[in-house]
Amino acid sequence: MELFIRKVLLAFLILAAPLVFISCELKASSKENAIVNAESLKKNTETAKPNPLSPEFKEYWYAGEAEITSYKLEQARYGELREGHAVLIFVTEPFLADKQVKADRSNSENIPVLKLNSTKKYFTGIYPYSIMSSSFYPVQDNQHAVKISSSIQEWCGHVYAQLNNREDFEYKAHSYFEGEADQEFKMEKNILENELWNKLRINPNGLPQGELEVIPSLEYIRLTHKEIKPYKASATLTVKDGISSYTLIYPELERTLTINFSTTFPYTIESWSDEFKSGFGANAKTLKSKATKIKTITTPYWRQNSNADIVLRESLGL
Repeated sequence: MELFIRKVLLAFLILAAPLVFISCELKASSKENAIVNAESLKKNTETAKPNPLSPEFKEYWYAGEAEITSYKLEQARYGELREGHAVLIFVTEPFLADKQVKADRSNSENIPVLKLNSTKKYFTGIYPYSIMSSSFYPVQDNQHAVKISSSIQEWCGHVYAQLNNREDFEYKAHSYFEGEADQEFKMEKNILENELWNKLRINPNGLPQGELEVIPSLEYIRLTHKEIKPYKASATLTVKDGISSYTLIYPELERTLTINFSTTFPYTIESWSDEFKSGFGANAKTLKSKATKIKTITTPYWRQNSNADIVLRESLGL
């Protein structure tokens, strides 16, 4: 009898074992499916429904011209303020979604973007600095910038960084500094400081506010040799006397960026300030870079490349 009971129990365990393993597999599978579904949901919500363009937006930004604004610049570098000029060039153009470059011809799959080319020129003692950053932001204001890039040239050497918005953020950088050299990696998507300059020209009321995580501008990252990653920031939007001010405060970086722009369309950028520690080691001190508007013109600059067109630079105070 005892032998019979043992045989019955052994048979039961043999039959039940697969059920246990199946149950474990089902639990693991359910967990994996939950992760996949969460990732899919995240990716699906990254591109929101396109926002319609207003008639005034179309009239201003699709008139076949670019908006060029010059600024008097005071730029903090190596613990001192340097005088120079900054220029913001805004223009709409078609953008290739796959190659992520300007499209040569019309195509239904092109992404219409508002491009910002931001330039700065100033001197540090005997040698010059030349900085240019570009950001390509969809005019329909429904996703992150599709691409941003930045280059810095001075007599010590030059550096270049680029971020592409694909399934993830894809970052590449090249530098003459040994500790930075060549970098290439992927990042999770997050708010880009660079794209906010474009967004405020399209939909300033949609600027993110409150406690955020923001990837600082490529220019700031390179000049201060900070790690490129999201940093905690608080963002506010205030209005006074027809001027809106968008402020980002980065506690960890001890940095405050404020962009001042007209409250009414076309939301022209009137000035900005960027307060942070400049210099290295014991010589570092908190300084405030400033840019103040000189003049704005709208013109098809890409056709104005003869010697006779130099007068246009004079009109911008450059």
